[in-house]
Amino acid sequence: MNDRIRLTTLDNGIRVVTETMPHLETASLGIWVKTGARNEAAAEHGISHLLEHMAFKGTARRNAMQIAEEIEQVGGDLNAMTGYETTAYYVRMLADDVPLGLDILADILTGSTFDATELKREQNVIVQEIGAAHDTPDDIVHDLFQEAAFDGQTLGRPILGTPDTVRGFSRDGLQTYLDTHYRGPEMVVAAAGKVDHDAIVAQAAEVLAAIPGDAGPVAEPGSFTGGERRDVRDLDQANIVLGFPAPAIDDDDFYIGRVASGVLGGGMSSRLFQEVRETRGLCYSIYAFSMAFKDAGVLAVGAATGKDDLDELVNVTVDELGRATADVDDRETERARMQLKASILMSQESPSSRAGQLARQLLMLGRLVPTSDIVKRIEAVSASDVRAFLGRSLANRPALSAVGPVSKLAGIDDLAARLGASRAA
Repeated sequence: MNDRIRLTTLDNGIRVVTETMPHLETASLGIWVKTGARNEAAAEHGISHLLEHMAFKGTARRNAMQIAEEIEQVGGDLNAMTGYETTAYYVRMLADDVPLGLDILADILTGSTFDATELKREQNVIVQEIGAAHDTPDDIVHDLFQEAAFDGQTLGRPILGTPDTVRGFSRDGLQTYLDTHYRGPEMVVAAAGKVDHDAIVAQAAEVLAAIPGDAGPVAEPGSFTGGERRDVRDLDQANIVLGFPAPAIDDDDFYIGRVASGVLGGGMSSRLFQEVRETRGLCYSIYAFSMAFKDAGVLAVGAATGKDDLDELVNVTVDELGRATADVDDRETERARMQLKASILMSQESPSSRAGQLARQLLMLGRLVPTSDIVKRIEAVSASDVRAFLGRSLANRPALSAVGPVSKLAGIDDLAARLGASRAA
C-alpha cells in the first residue's frame, strides 16, 4: 500500500482514511455514508436525496447562511451527492482550513434541525428538480433504463423520488432515516491533499462521537432483469439506451467489463462511434457505459437520433454488438485498456478524486486497493477475455429504454433475435 495512505478505525466503527499529497496547498475532505436510493423502503422513495439537501439548511449551531458563509469566507466549496449506494458530503479548501471543514461536515450530519419552513421549501425545490428531469429526454431515458434493467427493485427507482413521496416526508421521518442508516460502520471520513492524518483522526473522534457504533440495515439485493420502458413524445430526437448485465463492483470480471465498454463506445475511435456516426452519419453522439453496484452491474449503449434514422441506428448498433462477440481484436483492446488506465492514473492527481476513491473502496469493497493492483488487472485483460465476456453478457434478455418518437421502435424480443442472428453470422 502507498505509504502516504493511512487508515484508522474509530471506536464507533467510522473509518478515517487519508492520502497525503505534500506538494499541494489544498485538501479535499468528505464524509461518505453507505446508504442511498437502494436503501429506501417504498414509502421512503427519495428520502436519501432530500436528507442530503436538508443537511445544509441549518443546525443547532449554524443557520443555512452561516454554513455557506463560513466555508466561502475561507475560499472553500461545500457540496454533496446522493447515489444508489452512497451519499457523500464534502468540502474543498485550503489545507489550513481542514479543521473548519470537518467541523461543519460533522455539524450538518449530527446537528441538523430539519426546520419545518426549510423542509417545505426544499421539498418544493426537489419537486422542481424532478420536473426539470422529466422535461429532459436524455435524463428521463436513463431513469427509464434503470427501471427496465432492475424491474421492481430499489435499484430501479429514480434517486430523486416522486413529487408525492417527496412532499410526504416529515421532520420525524428524516430523523428516523438518519438515525437508522447513518451509523459508524457505514461511514468513512476521507481526505486527500495536504492533510495531517493524526489531527483528522483526533478531531473526527470528537465531533463524530455521537454516531452510533452498530451497523445499519442491509440493502435489498439487486439483480439485472431486463425489460422495456418507452415514453412516446412528440420530439425531434429519439433517445435510447440498450443494455445488458455486467459484473458487480467486486467481481473478478469487473475490469473486463470496463474494457469491453471502452471497446464498444469509449471514445471517437471506438467501433460504435466509427460505424454509427463516422461511417453512416446516423447520430451526433453514441457511447457505451458501465455501472457497477455491490451485487449487480450493467453494460449499456446510449444514443440519440432523428425519427427517420432511428430504425437504422438501432439495427446497426445491434449488429455491431453481435459482431463484437467474435471479432474484437488486440489493437482495439489495447486502446481501451490504455484509455481506462490513463483515466485512473490521471485521477490520482486530484485530491477530490482520491478522497472519493478511497471512501468508495472501503464502503463497497471493505478494503483499500492499491492503484498498482488495479493497473495490473486492467493490463491483464485480453481481446479473448472481452469477446468471451460480451458473449456471456449479450446472451441475456436486454433492457431497453426509449424517449421521443419511438412508438414504432422494435421491442426487446425483436432486438434480441437480431442480436442472436448477428452473433451467429
